[in-house]
Amino acid sequence: MLLLRCPLPLLLLLQLPLGSRPQKLPTRDEELFQMQIRDKAFFHDSSVIPDGAEISSYLFRDTPKRYFFVVEEDNTPLAVTVTPCDAPLEWKLSVQELPEEASGEGSGDPEPLEQQKQQITNEEGTELFSYKGNDVEYFVSSSSPSGLYQLDLLSTEKDTHFKVYATTTPESDQPYPELPYDPRIDVTSLGRTTVTLAWKPSPTASLLRQPIQYCIVINKEHNFKSLCAVEAKLSSDDAFMMAPKPGLDFSPFDFAHFGFPVDTNSGKERGFLKSSKFGRQTSPKPRVDLHKVCIGNKNIFTVSDLKPDTQYYFDMFAVNTDTNMSTAYVGTFARTKEEAKQKTVELKDGKVTDVFIKRKGTKFLRFAPVSSHQKVTFSVHSCLDAVQIQVRRDGKLLLSQSVEGVRQFQLRGKAKAKYLIRLKGSKKGASMLKILATTRPNKQSFPSLPEDTRIKAFDKLRTCSSVTVAWLGTQERNKFCIYKREVDDNYNEEQKKREQNQCLGPDTRKKSEKVLCKYFHSQNIQKAVTTETIRGLQPGKSYLLDVYVIGHGGHSVKYQSKLVKTRKFC
Repeated sequence: MLLLRCPLPLLLLLQLPLGSRPQKLPTRDEELFQMQIRDKAFFHDSSVIPDGAEISSYLFRDTPKRYFFVVEEDNTPLAVTVTPCDAPLEWKLSVQELPEEASGEGSGDPEPLEQQKQQITNEEGTELFSYKGNDVEYFVSSSSPSGLYQLDLLSTEKDTHFKVYATTTPESDQPYPELPYDPRIDVTSLGRTTVTLAWKPSPTASLLRQPIQYCIVINKEHNFKSLCAVEAKLSSDDAFMMAPKPGLDFSPFDFAHFGFPVDTNSGKERGFLKSSKFGRQTSPKPRVDLHKVCIGNKNIFTVSDLKPDTQYYFDMFAVNTDTNMSTAYVGTFARTKEEAKQKTVELKDGKVTDVFIKRKGTKFLRFAPVSSHQKVTFSVHSCLDAVQIQVRRDGKLLLSQSVEGVRQFQLRGKAKAKYLIRLKGSKKGASMLKILATTRPNKQSFPSLPEDTRIKAFDKLRTCSSVTVAWLGTQERNKFCIYKREVDDNYNEEQKKREQNQCLGPDTRKKSEKVLCKYFHSQNIQKAVTTETIRGLQPGKSYLLDVYVIGHGGHSVKYQSKLVKTRKFC
């Protein structure tokens, strides 16, 4: 029984008034210690460090704090660990001799308590170790003298949390996970949005078979020395140990965390509590760009969803899940790869350009008219799903819209202007489109389309060998071609959707599938509708019908396909 484990007797020694009976320094009651150590709150705001248990506490800036413990026998192993959380600390460990039990007269009677107390508090101890910084630092001795040990701590930067652990059995305790002989984190793979990390397992897990899990911390600012520092950064209002106000009654837990409402009106009372005393207001802090993920006992992990060309800092902590105490590996940092620089496609005035975009991909195009112009027209034909288009003139955003089917945009021109077009693909899949840029308003390669590009079939006009359909046109005279293709009875909408590439023209169809071509238009848009009866079909068969409208420049646009079926019996 070497390090004082029972805090109450020593507190009595240091704090109670003089008694009438002579006393001596107490010894440890192991049974009482085991009962008290199960309740960690027992040691909060106490000046005694228990043997073999980590304590958490709080320092106000420029306000020193002192802790005590007793080593009763010479040649005792001793280890003290101090963990700063969110600010550097200055700390010092010193030792004083224990008061003699025999009085100066040699009577053998213990000295009065007041005399012992004065000896403890007034004598200057021998300094054993001191440190200043924010590293997790240790004092370790295989043979320490008996005496009263003092640990003095000070934070000169700001109010801060810290942790202290002391033991006289460091060889057997080993509460902190042990690091491997090479404690570095290796970056094994680097991408634009991913980084793969690997590290050697802790011997505490691989050899001692203790429950260890690894926690990875990712941020853009700096590496962290301890998990305590990470948690302090993550939590803007720590529920475990709130920062108390000097001069007020202090409980390690804020009343609000036990369901007591916090009243912001300091002039009112709620029951026996005054909000001016206990209801602390905290200003919201900005969101911390810091992420912690615990991954079990794996020793390789890929961090994903990172930003390209960005530097990230990675820290790894081995955590003993039984004691919740941790050890930091040597952190590392890495910069993700840049986005692949895309080649900008040059658009020529009045020429149609085919563009393919990967799923969620982006393409850039450039249009630089060689002559002065008053207006510029962009015609876009999205073959599959909708695409996003942005147009900038000399860096100024002129247009940002979603395009489905055929759309035309006319923008005001400017002498010697250059246009940058950004196209972003669909989230559903790859995108295909045709785009035309021109400074000549009458140069239109794509045909105009009605708002509704569906083909309507008339059920009552169905026969065993024919179907009648209709579709809308426009005020512009265009050529329309209709094609048919026999399909299986189990042909469904999903298969039809996969074939809805509007950019595939009649030239991709078999001649045997062609029904007819014709021109039509109407000055009255309400009457711009045409019907056609398709004959020579087989009874009870299914057919896929397609209508193509062909513009003056020869480019075609396909209407939405229509699945029809002839009658089986007539």
